Amino acid sequence: MTRLAAVDCGTNSIRLLICDSTDGKIKEIHRTMEIVRLGEGVDETGHFSDAALARTANALEGYATIMDIERVNKVRMVATSASRDAANKDEFFAMTAELLGRVVPGAQAEIISGEEEAALSFKGAVADLPPEDGPFCVVDLGGGSTEFVVGSHGGPISGSYSAQMGCVRLSERIMRSNPATAEEVTQADAYVAEQLARVRADVPIGSTRTLVGCAGTFTTLSALAQGLETYDSHAIHGSVLRFDALRVLTAQLIRESSEQLSINPVIHPGRADVIAGGAVVVNGIMALLAEEADVHTMTISEKDILDGIIAELAGE
Repeated sequence: MTRLAAVDCGTNSIRLLICDSTDGKIKEIHRTMEIVRLGEGVDETGHFSDAALARTANALEGYATIMDIERVNKVRMVATSASRDAANKDEFFAMTAELLGRVVPGAQAEIISGEEEAALSFKGAVADLPPEDGPFCVVDLGGGSTEFVVGSHGGPISGSYSAQMGCVRLSERIMRSNPATAEEVTQADAYVAEQLARVRADVPIGSTRTLVGCAGTFTTLSALAQGLETYDSHAIHGSVLRFDALRVLTAQLIRESSEQLSINPVIHPGRADVIAGGAVVVNGIMALLAEEADVHTMTISEKDILDGIIAELAGE
């Protein structure tokens, strides 16, 4: 038996997954997430702030303690959009080397390309879905970027693209009012449309049979759509949302202030001020899939890049 750990540090959150791998079978041991907003202000300043680095270090130190207690043998930590953009990223990577090195000597975070991020997210997201439901279009909506990847279960990737749009990026760059003004929403819609035009050109969206949404914006939308009183990953994983109902929900999220949204127990306090930006991205994605592939529902997956990393580690 090998105990494996995957850590994903994005623009908005840092997440940990620990699993056992025995004879090709993977068993989940521990999964957790903290919103640290590492990418706060990076779009404007080009640097990680001291406060953001401190929040991230504090969370990762806690994760290292958990990994040590759980006797992790292998760990891989990936850093995505914000860490590709920040001028002082060396400070971030030195911190990860110090903390992860306590668990596995020599371990530290690594920057991965948008293409690898998409492939890992795809592998994790479709793991529990019937192969006959493919081809799949997996969309991993993050804080700074959104990955699109189309492919078949266990087969080759047909195309992928990392679009420079995410819930934090839109909130900081365009939707600065609380709630966003009609003009800001119009500008955000236009920006998303520009990004999706590049997705349309690079990814065979039209071949999609099943749209799969993963990461916090999508899972939160599922919890809201189901009227859950508390966040329930078992109810969310594999849930299917209809576009027509989802458009009503995204419109409501865009209309309300972060204070109003934070009252809802299934919206994480650290997501309340950026989920409207995520809702604008989701609206664009629904329009793209409806037009290009005549798809009008999405399946929500609680599995994503963390599960893809674990699968890769287990296969080494």
